[in-house]
Amino acid sequence: MGVKHPHLEELLRDLLIEEAQRSWRFQGVPRPNLSQLSITTGLNRKAVTAKVRATVDPLPHTELSAAAKTFTLWLQMLTQDDSFRRLPITAGNAAPSFEAVARMSSRGDVHHRTILDELVRLNMVSEEEGVVELTTDGFVPVEDLQSMLAFLGDNGRDHLLAAVSNTLGEEPRMLERAVYARGLTLRECEQIQRLVRERWAALHHELAQEMTQAVDRAPPGSTGRIRVGIYTYYEDENAENVPVPPPRPPD
Repeated sequence: MGVKHPHLEELLRDLLIEEAQRSWRFQGVPRPNLSQLSITTGLNRKAVTAKVRATVDPLPHTELSAAAKTFTLWLQMLTQDDSFRRLPITAGNAAPSFEAVARMSSRGDVHHRTILDELVRLNMVSEEEGVVELTTDGFVPVEDLQSMLAFLGDNGRDHLLAAVSNTLGEEPRMLERAVYARGLTLRECEQIQRLVRERWAALHHELAQEMTQAVDRAPPGSTGRIRVGIYTYYEDENAENVPVPPPRPPD
């Protein structure tokens, strides 16, 4: 994908500085100075200064997306009535509409048209003659590489943070479990994945509702955050050993 050594070197510098900041905070120093970070990482002050003063994140924050919040709330509505899969963009005060869902999820901070345009761009919603319809059952923006990378970063980060915390024996112990099997067919793997998807769909709605209520109950200034995820991965272990036919000679 065009990543070269300078890109990896820059990323490694950033990670060293972030870990140094975390280490100093753990020691009771909330804002370590440039000299402390430089000594801890072995990087010169110029590199540290550039990172500390950076204000632009290369990827969007997935948990702050008004589109993601609107999509999640819309999915919750489907658990009550599947007819909500299709909604008018606008309607009267008493009728459900996309405008009402967007206003509720974004707390009125983002115009519903802006949110709808984003969901249509991501190919998660279709729009026709004043009516919108959900076209997927999960907020996975496959049409947008930058957003997909953001989800990869956020989900991978928290998964690894939980694993590292558990490995180092830090408290509280995080939930981290997996089930593994080998010696089965790819068709059976897919059947198991379908089972997981079905179970996760129900749990996802329950978790989203509980988290929404918890946020509403929390006093102002609360700083806790939580991410709950699940994954499956399967492959044919012998696929890489299958001989690849030689390329055809040019005509």
